[in-house]
Amino acid sequence: MVCRPFSRAAASTLLLTLAAVLPGCSRTTDTFAPHISVTSDGSASRKQSFLIQGYVLDNVGVTQIAVDGKPIPIQPGSDKLARFEFQTMLSTPTGKYTITARDAAGNQGTLVLPVSVDPVKPTLKITRFERSGGVVRVSGTATDNNRVTQILVDGNRLNITPGNSVDFYAETTGVWADIAVTDAAGNTATLRAR
Repeated sequence: MVCRPFSRAAASTLLLTLAAVLPGCSRTTDTFAPHISVTSDGSASRKQSFLIQGYVLDNVGVTQIAVDGKPIPIQPGSDKLARFEFQTMLSTPTGKYTITARDAAGNQGTLVLPVSVDPVKPTLKITRFERSGGVVRVSGTATDNNRVTQILVDGNRLNITPGNSVDFYAETTGVWADIAVTDAAGNTATLRAR
């Protein structure tokens, strides 16, 4: 067997061919960390134990979800949109849970979720009540130590921006207006304006 040296032209051609072929063989690197979202109505409740639900989004697939370092089950379905739930158990009025998720490439996402027990009902103050024929107009302010999330007038939900103090106005029919205010923990206060 006779070995012949490569010419410069042949060596250049070989290098160009390898440069064109090798990128197709290289692995793509996954740098996308799993994204954790909580879909439960809120992180506050009237009770010490309540259900937290959510999902983890990842481009290659979630392999593990843990709460405070303890793995929890991933619900059946797609591993790229992995759903989870867990029950809280608070011994103090406030606390937090650290939710972590890992994907098949070893990337980790983390979410620190503050939670609280809120037994305090919202308050409701009527600032104006007016009756004209069969139409009732009512306005007022709903306040809460945490956040007002919903106001109903005669069972109809008002369009509000949730917050600690929410001004509202509504028109309804009848002799009075039944108003119900709910906070983020699910506490409800009711009032009949007449």
